[in-house]
Amino acid sequence: MGHGFVLGAYAETVKNTSQTICACRVLEAGELSYENCCKPFHDGRKDGSLLPSSAEELMRSRYSAFVLGLAGYLLATWHESTRPKEMELDPQMRWTGLEIISTRAGGAAASRGVVEFAAHYLDGRIDAQQHEVSTFVKQDGAWYYLDAL
Repeated sequence: MGHGFVLGAYAETVKNTSQTICACRVLEAGELSYENCCKPFHDGRKDGSLLPSSAEELMRSRYSAFVLGLAGYLLATWHESTRPKEMELDPQMRWTGLEIISTRAGGAAASRGVVEFAAHYLDGRIDAQQHEVSTFVKQDGAWYYLDAL
């Protein structure tokens, strides 16, 4: 892999440069900067000025929020019917990249979507991954994570 991100170090790098590759894109050839990928969604969620237009965009922005420790964003993008009251993120988690395996529906005109992904991380020195098939719903113009199948 070679793209291991230590949460605090990556978060600080993102704050200091607009050219840092977005955490959700490090495993792709078409790398986008955080500034041009997930940051607008993270910033725009607070006032609704910019929201992800697809379930995949929301998935990517949620992965980046995990990497950056943005628990508020994660809770705000979690559907109220399945959202926990609070969440505590592990600041020592070393995320190494996001792989989108497949998507079903979830486009701009859809109301539901499914995204299968693998979130890669290091467990000590061992490469590991969280593989999940997640469902998303669109409500009042905003996409929300609902649950895992």
